[in-house]
Amino acid sequence: MEQRLEWLQIDSLDLQARGVGRSENGKVVFVDYALPTERVQTRITRSKRNWESGEAVAWANTASSRVTPRCPHFGVCGGCSMQHVDPAAQLAFKQRILEDDFWHLSRLRPQTLLRPIAGPNWGYRARARLTVRLVPKKGGVLVGFHEKGSSYVADMRSCDILPKAVSDLLLPLRELIAGLSRPERAPQIELAMGDRVTALVLRHLEPLTDADRQRLRDFGRKHGVQWWLQPKGPDSVVPLDDDVEPLSYVLPEFGVVMPFRPTDFTQVNPQINRVMVARALRLLGARRTDRVIDWFCGLGNFTLPIATQARQVLGVEGSATLVARALDNALYNGLQDRVSFTARNLFEMNADDLRAYGEADLWLVDPPRDGALALCKALAEAVNGPLHADEKQAVENSQAMPEHATLPEPFRPPRRIVYVSCNPATLARDAGLLVHQAGYTLRAAGVMNMFPHTAHVESMAVFERD
Repeated sequence: MEQRLEWLQIDSLDLQARGVGRSENGKVVFVDYALPTERVQTRITRSKRNWESGEAVAWANTASSRVTPRCPHFGVCGGCSMQHVDPAAQLAFKQRILEDDFWHLSRLRPQTLLRPIAGPNWGYRARARLTVRLVPKKGGVLVGFHEKGSSYVADMRSCDILPKAVSDLLLPLRELIAGLSRPERAPQIELAMGDRVTALVLRHLEPLTDADRQRLRDFGRKHGVQWWLQPKGPDSVVPLDDDVEPLSYVLPEFGVVMPFRPTDFTQVNPQINRVMVARALRLLGARRTDRVIDWFCGLGNFTLPIATQARQVLGVEGSATLVARALDNALYNGLQDRVSFTARNLFEMNADDLRAYGEADLWLVDPPRDGALALCKALAEAVNGPLHADEKQAVENSQAMPEHATLPEPFRPPRRIVYVSCNPATLARDAGLLVHQAGYTLRAAGVMNMFPHTAHVESMAVFERD
């Protein structure tokens, strides 16, 4: 298309942190790196029937929330999208996204807005997936995140959202990989940090030579990291050498230590995770007499702390591997008498499935981005008391229930649900089910800046039944 220039007034940000304005032809225009209240001259680079996108080339004024990006790679590297926004304004933007999704998707407003949870703005990423590419035209091996909107690897020499010790490894890692026997067959390095140990998982598509392995050992000793190798899928990951110190993190408020493997899911931001767990448990308010179910429990990040407060906790998780790891963690922390775990596909649930797990006083729900739609539907169905299969058959056959038969007791739903979300849209959708169909009230909700300088929104909501 023929590119054109147009002055636009920016009114808001979209979910990718792009400025949103409206062109003279009435179309919505998304403008990279433009901020609300700014008037920007925009080069329109893409035009569709209902919208356009472009890039700002000049500013008539700048927003008070605009700051100078700290990273020299910002704008090229796709790892961050909001370094040009003051961190306090980032939190306000994320809170607004959460509130807008509640209202537009489910016509809900929380009775209370929780104070946003913030932590370190830099050096916070304890997990990262770094792409490795041999690019002779750029001088050899590149190690880093993808370029913005591209499959190419950014030519990164540092990264301010990684801990400094890891950022300082980016250039040495280039040299290391370049010296392997098949550098073009080592496409990825995954970072996993515990409180004491930094692990790097090397994905390699060809067997490593003895010389390759020795180079990795020497690098690990020099830089204080341990190497794990991944020749195939995630289940193939093994340590380079057997005598490795286990990865773990501590939740000190609850006296819980969480061992994990480098490929296990753990939160990217350990500082925020500690605060998040503490807030979730305060909002949950478990008593020593309570039974609690932790849905999508993973390694037991919430389950084990809850077990220090409640009578009994059941953790339910889709991955059998994570369930096994969670059981080991319960044993490690001496909580095996108060906690149990089971593997279950939580995206396929109905009211009968829910009843089979037994009633609980409290729920904690921490699903992936897809949310907990089936679980919330099952709860609404159980609360509304659908007929069981034998009752339905009796009604269809116009038969009276046998004299000795008794109707099942009405399902007693949990009095409180704390829902931790990494996607405000699916949280809002599920909140609609809980409130409008299952009889809950949205008592409180708020955001956590788990991923500073990105548009990713992590949030928490509390639902109660009167």
